[in-house]
Amino acid sequence: MNPPPNVQAGISFQPIHLLAGGGRSRRKSGDPLLADCLALAGKPAPEVAYVGAASGDDPSFFKYLSGLFREAGADRVHLVPLSSPGADADAACHQLSRADLVFISGGDVEAGMQCLRRHRLIPFLRRLHSGGKPFFGLSAGSIMLCHHWVRWTDPDDDGSARLFQCLGLAPLVCDTHAEKEDWVELKTLLHLMPEGNVGYGIPAGGGLRVSRPDCILALGKPISRFRRERQGIRRLPPLEPDGHPALHPPLTPPPEPP
Repeated sequence: MNPPPNVQAGISFQPIHLLAGGGRSRRKSGDPLLADCLALAGKPAPEVAYVGAASGDDPSFFKYLSGLFREAGADRVHLVPLSSPGADADAACHQLSRADLVFISGGDVEAGMQCLRRHRLIPFLRRLHSGGKPFFGLSAGSIMLCHHWVRWTDPDDDGSARLFQCLGLAPLVCDTHAEKEDWVELKTLLHLMPEGNVGYGIPAGGGLRVSRPDCILALGKPISRFRRERQGIRRLPPLEPDGHPALHPPLTPPPEPP
């Protein structure tokens, strides 16, 4: 998969926030990590386009999260309906273009990508980001904003793991709120990628800001890191949420399947 145009051409990169659900409580003043996301719009009370492809446009998810966004400072939060048989891709593009920020919801990563692919929205979303539109994601949505994820053709066979492409707006790979399983799926993903690639485990309630293709910042909680090496997967020191950016090594994409 070629890098999105903003990475490929070296023009200004719009920061992306990758959040992990859970691990936080509602506050009267709003969630500070969500407030940081909304600040990417560069204006007070921004409008948010909510892409619920990974959750089947679940109305309870939308109601809950849109409430959190408004508490954190958003104005209107618009659902971009994509999961119904009659979903209108042209109307979706209009909504996405008008919004100040685009949010990609949690749910199922593969289902979300299939939905976006079915409506031929992946190139459009990449163009929006390369044109300066801020994006942020939660859980599966954070993974979708990254480069690849992993599926198992046979859930009982570890050898059946295969990579599939995601949006690639953030030139890295990550997993979210899987700290209790010690990031086993992220490690499987890295096993299928070339040596030198680094993957990030974002714990529940934490976040990762991708400021530039080569610059990241831990938000809220320490971020686990793993590197693919010749001998296997090596655990690196975690990224601490100390306000200091860290360098992210260039991602080496896996070879295209035959």
